[in-house]
Amino acid sequence: MSLFSQEKRKLITGKVLDSTGIIKNANIINFKTKQGTFSSEQGLFRIFVSRGDSLSVSSVQHTPKIIVITERILDQKDLNVLLKAATYTLTEFELKRHNLMGRLGIDSKDVPKNVQDSLLRNVMDFSNVDFIQKDFEIDAIDEARPPIVNTMAGAIGMIGAGAAIVMPFRGSAKLWALRKDLAQKKAFPYKILSELGEKFFFDELKIPVDRYFHFLEYCNSLNIETLHKEGKLLELIKILRTESLSYHKIIKD
Repeated sequence: MSLFSQEKRKLITGKVLDSTGIIKNANIINFKTKQGTFSSEQGLFRIFVSRGDSLSVSSVQHTPKIIVITERILDQKDLNVLLKAATYTLTEFELKRHNLMGRLGIDSKDVPKNVQDSLLRNVMDFSNVDFIQKDFEIDAIDEARPPIVNTMAGAIGMIGAGAAIVMPFRGSAKLWALRKDLAQKKAFPYKILSELGEKFFFDELKIPVDRYFHFLEYCNSLNIETLHKEGKLLELIKILRTESLSYHKIIKD
């Protein structure tokens, strides 16, 4: 072992091949010296070795090979390395049928596009609700009656002729009217969108989808909710078209 370690290393040349021809960019590493190189465009390489060194020759898509340096290799100063092509076996897979034709121009038409209309439907789930129906009201508030509150502090019972009459709490009617008004304000953006249409707001007025509610709040100072409640749609549309111009300038700035 001491004699081997004292031997001077010699420079040898080599060539990396496979069954089809030369192999370029193959990696050649001397395990003992930890030094390496790679094959050229012609499959040639040069490396310093001594007797007993182990060379590792590897390449992509080939099986690596280990070569032990002998006296014969040192005397010839030439080495031809033949690598075998590696065989890769694919795992089992299931082929399912689909409606794609393999042509981008045709297949792309079958892919749904997330346009403004569909985006709004994904954000606000009211597409299946018909707000135009006359008999439809949010929470059926218009058809309901204010509750009669029978409490010791807020009601006075009057007994006569075998019957009892209850006086409702003084503020219950006001609270019920307030609740009705708040519900109408909450339903207003959805009703007006259903009546005027999404194309009116997003295509004609060019209001961004994510700023729809903000735009209505911007126009709220002009009593658009009152106009809608009174059925004055022409005046309402005129206000929305006029205010959309100034609104675009604001959001642009």
